[in-house]
Amino acid sequence: MTTTPWKFTAKEIVEKPELFTSGHRACAGCGPAIALRQIMKATRGPTIVTSATGCMEVVSTIYPYTAWKVPFIHTAFENVAANASGIEAALKVMKRKGRLEHENVDVIAFAGDGGTFDIGIQALSGAAERGHDFLYILYDNEAYMNTGIQRSGGTPHGASTTTSPAGRVIPGKPQYKKPIADIMVAHDIPYVATASISSWQDLLVKTRKGLEIEGPAFMHVFTPCPRGWRYDPSKTIEIARLGVETCIFPLWETIDGEYSLSPQSKILALKPERKKKVTEYLKMQRRFRHLFKPEFKHVIDEIQQMVDKRWNRLLKRCNMTQASQS
Repeated sequence: MTTTPWKFTAKEIVEKPELFTSGHRACAGCGPAIALRQIMKATRGPTIVTSATGCMEVVSTIYPYTAWKVPFIHTAFENVAANASGIEAALKVMKRKGRLEHENVDVIAFAGDGGTFDIGIQALSGAAERGHDFLYILYDNEAYMNTGIQRSGGTPHGASTTTSPAGRVIPGKPQYKKPIADIMVAHDIPYVATASISSWQDLLVKTRKGLEIEGPAFMHVFTPCPRGWRYDPSKTIEIARLGVETCIFPLWETIDGEYSLSPQSKILALKPERKKKVTEYLKMQRRFRHLFKPEFKHVIDEIQQMVDKRWNRLLKRCNMTQASQS
């Protein structure tokens, strides 16, 4: 990673030109749109963006309009990582031949959970294995929202979607969310992080780290969707924050495979009494309302148990055992 510091002050953030601008067609309260605007505030210079088919591609590039102030390439659902690999390789060749006027051109790939957990994981795994130098951003709204709210590998256990509807017997999606960030850590890439739109400073700092590090970088960004999660659009940031405070979506990063908690989650590790119950998060979203029926109460208990299990596993990876929390 480079040693050039870049301090984030409110004044610099406000004055930096918008690279993902207003005028897109995203829904009111759209979490991914908030994430893209925040992330593009952390760019360090010339940047090329490529995006898989998905919500953000559709709402931001309705011909003949675009919300992007940087070069933008739309690619198919399954191959944004391959596309980013090709861009990065072409830039290397141009630089070697003296045909690139800039010292550095950053490449950012955006994809939703459908284009990452499921359809695009093969291209992503291949790009990571080959060691291409680009930042991959997963904006996670936990379903295929663009095509009708179908379940994905990123949809949480118990959530009701159009392809995992809650019924009298099956209470929403039977499977648990795939641990995609841990899967990327297993690829031995230099940088992996989770981030949330509720913690914008943390998100900006991690974006800059991902851009500055040499080699593949992966960020899993938590981006609630009012349409698919069925909540009041004004509650997007509140729900994103609850995801962190319940440890449903803890914030952490790895540099060369070494895990560390981010400040917002480290507080919960040091002061576990501040960790909120998953019910506070679930009750705000109508995709989970069936779980509050008496016959499905056990599902909420199961979700809490899985959250606690994954949280304790993360603490061990960060060398923060239960004993060190006292």
